[in-house]
Amino acid sequence: MALSVKIESFEGPLDLLLHLIDINKFNIFDIPIVEITEQYMEYLRSMETKDLNVMSEFLVMAATLLEIKAKMLLPAEVNEEGEEVDPREELVQKLLEYKMYKYMSYELRDRLSLSGKSLYKKATLPEEVAAYETPVDLEELVGDLTLKQLNQIFQSIMRRQTEKIDPIRSKFGTIEQEEVSLDEKMAAVRAYAAANRRFRFSALMEGQRSRIQMIVTFLAVLELMKTGELTVVQEHPFEDMMIAAGEE
Repeated sequence: MALSVKIESFEGPLDLLLHLIDINKFNIFDIPIVEITEQYMEYLRSMETKDLNVMSEFLVMAATLLEIKAKMLLPAEVNEEGEEVDPREELVQKLLEYKMYKYMSYELRDRLSLSGKSLYKKATLPEEVAAYETPVDLEELVGDLTLKQLNQIFQSIMRRQTEKIDPIRSKFGTIEQEEVSLDEKMAAVRAYAAANRRFRFSALMEGQRSRIQMIVTFLAVLELMKTGELTVVQEHPFEDMMIAAGEE
C-alpha cells in the first residue's frame, strides 16, 4: 500500500523511517519491510531537494531496505547457535538508538528553554539590617578551651572538608555554553584573508579565545577551501600550513 507523505523534510532517513512506523502504528521490532519500503520509495520520488549530500543518505537507506526485502524472500539464514538471523535486526537496532538520542535531544532542549526562564531578584533588605552582625562574646564562646584544643578542633574540621573533595572530579573544569556560528566564522576568515592575502594557519588561530572557537575556525577554513576561496599548502607533515586567498 503506497502512502503519500506530504511533509517537507526530515532530519535524515532514520527520521523518515520512524515517522512512517509511527503513523502506521507498526511494531518497531516486527517491521513489515514490504510496506515500509514502498512508502519510503514513494517519499523519495516526491522529494524536491537537489542537494546530493542529502539525497545520497536517503538513497543509501533505500538500497538497505531493498536488500533486506530481498533477504526476506530467501530462506532464513542460521547463525552458529542454530538460530534464525532476522535481516531486519541491524536496522531495528539503529532505529532504537536514533530514537533514544532524538528524545534525549528534546529533553536537553526543554531544559535549556526552562533555564532561560529563571529570574533573579535583587536583595531588598535595608542596608542597616543587612550589615547587622550578632555580637559575639569570645570569653563565653571559648569558655575553658585551650589553644591546643582549639587547634585540634580546627584541624579536625579541615580534615572533614578535605575528605569531602572528590580527588578526580575536583580537577574538572566547568562546562560553559558558547554559541559559535559557522557562517559568522566563515565571514571573519574571509575578512582576515582579504586583509592579509597570504598568511599562516597558526597566525589565524592566535586570535581565537577558546577551543570551540579554534574548532569552528578550522571548519570555516575547510568550507572556504571547498568553495575555492582559500588555497592551503603544507610542504611537510606536521608543519604549519600556508593559506592564500583565492587560487594560486
